[in-house]
This record gives sequence, C-alpha cells and structure tokens, in this order.
Amino acid sequence: MIYTEQQLIDKIRQMIVDFEDEVVEFKEAKLNYSFKDIGKYFSALGNEANIRDKKEAWLIFGVDNDKNIVGSEYRKEGSLHNLKKEIVGGTNERLTFMEIYELYIDKCRIVAFQIPPAMRGIPTTWNGAAYAREGEHISPLPIDKMDLIRSQIGVDWSKLVVEDADLDDLDPEAIAYARELFIKKQNASKKSTEMLEKMSDVEILNKAGILIKGKVTNTALILLGKEESSYLFDGFIPRITWTLYNGDGSIKAYEHFDMPLLLAVDKTYAKIRNVKYRYIAGQQTLFPDEVDQYEPDVVKEILNNCIAHSNYQLRGKINVEEFEDRLVFINEGNFIPETVERALEEGYKPPYYRNTFLCRAMVNLYMIDTNAMGIPMMYQIQREKCFPLPTYNLQQSNRVIVTLYGKILDRNYTQLLHSNAALDLQTVFLLDKIQKKELISKEDFAILKKAELVEGRYPNIFVSYKVANIVGQQTDYVKNKGLSNDVCKQIIINALETMEKASVSELKEILAGALPAFLDEKQQSKKVSNILQSMKKENIADVSGTGHAARWFLVKKI
Repeated sequence: MIYTEQQLIDKIRQMIVDFEDEVVEFKEAKLNYSFKDIGKYFSALGNEANIRDKKEAWLIFGVDNDKNIVGSEYRKEGSLHNLKKEIVGGTNERLTFMEIYELYIDKCRIVAFQIPPAMRGIPTTWNGAAYAREGEHISPLPIDKMDLIRSQIGVDWSKLVVEDADLDDLDPEAIAYARELFIKKQNASKKSTEMLEKMSDVEILNKAGILIKGKVTNTALILLGKEESSYLFDGFIPRITWTLYNGDGSIKAYEHFDMPLLLAVDKTYAKIRNVKYRYIAGQQTLFPDEVDQYEPDVVKEILNNCIAHSNYQLRGKINVEEFEDRLVFINEGNFIPETVERALEEGYKPPYYRNTFLCRAMVNLYMIDTNAMGIPMMYQIQREKCFPLPTYNLQQSNRVIVTLYGKILDRNYTQLLHSNAALDLQTVFLLDKIQKKELISKEDFAILKKAELVEGRYPNIFVSYKVANIVGQQTDYVKNKGLSNDVCKQIIINALETMEKASVSELKEILAGALPAFLDEKQQSKKVSNILQSMKKENIADVSGTGHAARWFLVKKI
C-alpha cells in the first residue's frame, strides 16, 4: 500500500503511541546513518513482519529513543530514493523498499522506509546473512525463526492421494478432453502421437502428472472429478460461481460450476455477455475500432490462474462477478509475487508454487504457463487494445481480487497507447494506475513528468493529452498529407445528413483542413470530385443536375 502524506502522518503518530518494536524501528539519524545497518534492519524487520503476518515493517528516521519527534537531515540534499536501487545489491531475491517517504511532522523532517515482509518460505538476508529483532537490538536470525519461515512452504496439498477415490470418480468427458490437450501439448512427431493415442487413460493421466501410479490425487479430482464426487473433500466443493449484477447492484442471475473444473472454465466463459465495444483510439480518424469487451484469452488466463493458485485448504470458491462494464474475479489465497510490480519485472520467477503438482498438471494440459508470463501476457493484450490493465486488489488477507475492465476509462490514456507502441509495459502500468486515480511514488511521477507523459501537481496528477504527439508532429503531418479518403467520406456523409444536398465547392469548404495542404485549389476540387465519384460507385451518394447546378445527396437505404 502507498500512503498519502496525511495517512502516513496519522500512522506514524499511532505507531509512536502503540509501539510494536518487532516490526517498527525508530532512529534519530540526526545527520547520517550507516548504510550497512540500514541493510541489517531491512532483513530483521522484514523477517519479523513475515512471522507476524504483517504486510509491512517500518524503519523511521527523525524520532529518538524516547519516541520524541526531533527530525532528521539524512540525505536531505537528494539521492534519498536511490536507496531503493542501492539496497537491492545486498538482499536476496532482489528485494528493496516498498516506498521511501519524506514528510514533515511538527515542522520536523521525517524519513520513513516501508519494508516488505520476507517472502513466504524464504528469510530476507543482507549480504548473505539473515537477521532478527531482539528487543532494541539486531541479532542473527535464530534457528526457531528460520525454521518457522522455511516451514511455510509445507506439504503440497494438491499432490496428496485421495485414498477412497478411484477412476470411477472421474468424469469421462473431462478425461477425454485431458487426453486431447496432453497429446497436443507434447508437440511430438506423428509416430509419437500415434503411440500416445494408443495408451490407456491411466497411462496418459500418469504421464500428464494428474494421477500418481494410477492413484487419484486432489489434483485429479479438482480438474477431472465428477460433480457427485465432491463428497470426497468432506463438505468442501471446488466451485466457480458466476453472478450477473444489474446496474443498481442487485443480482440478476447466478450459476455454480462444480467439478470437473477443466470443463467449468469454458462453461463459465460462455455465461459472460461479451458484447462488441466501439471506441475511437486515435485522434486522426472518425471510424471506431470494434472489439470484444473481454478478450477470451485474458478471461481464461485469469480463471485458470484462480484454479492453479487457490488455497483450497481455506475451503473457499472462485467467484466471477459480471457487471455492465467490468468483470471481477475473487480467489482465496495470498498473491505469491506479493506485488504486481514484481510479477512484471523482467526475468521474474515465483519463489514457490502453492499447488506445485496441480500447476504442473495444468501446464501439461495447456491451461497455464509456469514461466511467470501470465500477467505480462494479459497486460500486453489489454495494452494492444488500448484498454485499462487488469487491476489486482491485494488489500484483503489471503484473498486476491482482479478487475477486468470492458470499457475505456480515460481517453487520454487510450490515445497515448494508440500513438506510441514503443512504451514499455512498466510505463504503461504506471500510467494505468494514474488513469484509475491510484497513487504512484514521487520517484515514478518525476520520471513520467520528465517524459511529458503526465501533468498536474503530485499527488493530483493525470495522463497528459499532449502525449498523442510524442511520436512526431502529427498535426503538421496531417496538415501536409491530409486525412485518409475514408475519413473524408465520413465527413461528407455527416454533412449531407444535415444539409441533405450540397455542391462540390460547398463540400470542399467543409473538408478544409482535411485535404493535403500541398494541393492547389483546382487539385483539391478534383480530389473532392474523385471521392464523390467513389461514393457514387459504392451506392453511398448520388448527384442531381449537372455543371454548377449539380448537387450531391445521400442514397436512401431500403
């Protein structure tokens, strides 16, 4: 979570009153402070936050040992935010501060370092050593705390064999579909494919990592189990629930899709009203793009990831909520990358999988990708449509909420993406947060401001309209080259709908500014005449009279 200045002031005051020394450290740091000790505190506080299931820890400069606010001059002349990059060199998993804040309380300068908890199963280290808090001091991470963090990975529930289950508990249609997907995934030679097709269901499901030596696993039941076999989960039903809402928020319809979840994904998608959405992405056209509100690949990617990464031991379900302009996916289980920013980092690999056995089986069935490409792939698809990116709400403990938008939110953002295909995904991600009125860091704002991608005064910023010209002087380009014939035709259609009839000279006047500037008057008249003749051949327009009396009109459709 990124805090506004007032939110953080209130939080620091509260931390001073209700001091939790395991996850908060106050230092006076009057002029300077050891970089090495900052690294040790980063490790110690991060590990303590993990053990106590906290979303963050804090190292705060400008408060003395007696909890008096005294102010700090630490790195006052700049380079404060460089610490984010500097700290990465000493931590494992390339961890760094979530945010570094500079603010004033009672006219005293405070520097607050927001530290992420250690990753699940992996203690945070500084220069190869893991640290912990012991009262007011830092010490090497003791064995009991080390084991507590490392034990978080635990047993893979999805791999467990269900002793009372057999092949009769699996759905024949789902088995047949799994066979088809697995053989396709192998991408083998024709001879190898023929060999796979001759194998029995048990042999195929063993190879696909769904069964273990012919025994039914939790993974097999989730993906292929019959609906009536859910009793094997002792009251828990793996389920996707689709709910359709009216404009006033009341429920219009709903439906449950139980095991086998391999088939439930397509059934759920079939319920979603994926209508065509028309919008104008660029500035130099009057013709709208027409796309599906929701790309099927994105919807199915999110659903499959919900199946793969659910914490089934929480005994929850996957919810798909459909509103007029968005889809909301709700899934039980914490977000393993911890932040979307981390998932978008080049070369990112998740430290672990919650359901390793299930994930591998789903990879073998073409359902997911374990190279951490799912989120970047979805973002790239939305980026190419100039649509908002999916929003990940990670504020609730052990729950992930993903919103997929089916409409344009900010025309400036859409035109920016349309006019500049070279923007990298990290930049698009930040601009998407701005169009959704989400707070970004001052450091990121400075970068976007320098690139003339945003305007306003922090934190009240917005995507800049001028970005539509960042790939060149499009106004001069249009003035010199003119708009396309298709656009000119649309302008003529709009004019004739209002005027009913018009001469060539009148239409040329209406098209002033749309015709190439390098053409002289005679050439422009000729171009307008050619466009009109083309419209006549297409049975869009016709003419009555000749010479100066000629008047053009639209052909009425029967």
